[in-house]
Amino acid sequence: MYDIDKVRRDFPMLDNKKMQNKPLIFLDNASTTFKPQCVIDKMNEYYTEMTSNSHRGDYDLCYNIDVEVAKTRKEIAKFVNSEVNEVVFTSGDTEAINLVAYGYALDNLKKGDKILISITEHASNVLPWYRICQLTGAEVVFVELENKRITANSVKNAFNKYSNIKLAAFAHVGNVLGYEINAKEIASICHSHGALLLLDGAQSVPHMPIDFKDLDVDFLTFSAHKMCGPTGIGCLVGKYDLLQKMSTFHLGGGMNVKFNKDMELEVLDAPAKFEAGTLNLSAIMGFGEAVKYISNIGIENIHKHDQELFDYAISKLEKEDKIIIYNKDSRNGIISFNIKGVFAQDEATLLNSKGIAVRSGQHCAKMIDEVIGEPATVRMSTYLYTSKEEVDAFIDALINGGDILDAYFN
Repeated sequence: MYDIDKVRRDFPMLDNKKMQNKPLIFLDNASTTFKPQCVIDKMNEYYTEMTSNSHRGDYDLCYNIDVEVAKTRKEIAKFVNSEVNEVVFTSGDTEAINLVAYGYALDNLKKGDKILISITEHASNVLPWYRICQLTGAEVVFVELENKRITANSVKNAFNKYSNIKLAAFAHVGNVLGYEINAKEIASICHSHGALLLLDGAQSVPHMPIDFKDLDVDFLTFSAHKMCGPTGIGCLVGKYDLLQKMSTFHLGGGMNVKFNKDMELEVLDAPAKFEAGTLNLSAIMGFGEAVKYISNIGIENIHKHDQELFDYAISKLEKEDKIIIYNKDSRNGIISFNIKGVFAQDEATLLNSKGIAVRSGQHCAKMIDEVIGEPATVRMSTYLYTSKEEVDAFIDALINGGDILDAYFN
């Protein structure tokens, strides 16, 4: 049984007093999420009881932090069903994608090769590929969408249209429209044409069950801060044989076996070869605790909760003529909309005046206007602690919120 009241008690940020006598309704969870007390406590444990460096000493404190890092890597591997040695710690989803770009694509792509993406992608899954093409002479090409979606059929058509696609990179769930791609089928299509698939899991891993082995994608990337964990830490999960062949992105201590004055370097095996320097150790501990917290609640329960809130909100919002909804059927906890005649940022400001936090603008997906025909939208997004009562308050504010000028002059 999903006990929303019990879950909400775990999150200090949901204390309404923190908003200076305004209620706090946080509906920007696609951007980041609140942290339960257990994650905060785990990070504090590093600073108050375990401060030391990993892989740097033959004493108890160092050994203990090594154990914590290994435990977190194991927790993540179990959570997404990968091998432990396929989990690489990064600063987040963005660095994970860049690691594939510079560690794999830069070495393996050449002039005439192509990288397949979509115009709905977040900047983190666009700009690294632009740079790789500038450096290698390869070319970015865009899959044609079907009803705003990346489908298996549209990916097949792209491979028929373009020769030499070597890599495809798609968000598993889009950060604006919330549509989920059929990653397993698309991975099969890519592999049948000799291409690899990178799956940006920033919006999927926190919300739904993920099976890295079953999906058979080559790379999976995600961030801890979107799944109740700390900022500044995330993962690249990659097939081990590919990780072994990839070049290192960062060089320094902790990632090499030896080097000498002849500039010869021997690196460690993956994942250690990608983790140069001092890792974000407190964040790694918090990441592991966040994964355990989500696992205890049940990722299936979280996904169902998101879908129930989505369906409930849509059933109310679609009755209002003044509300334009761009993804009525996505069912993944993200609703992007506008109010007729109201600029997106103005609507977000009005909601903020009522203690409701949403995101407005292009959401780092700056080609999305080609899909929806609008330069900016308002985005609400739920998570495991979002209550039906909060959705009701959000809907009431949209319908009966008053004049936008009230937000500026009251």
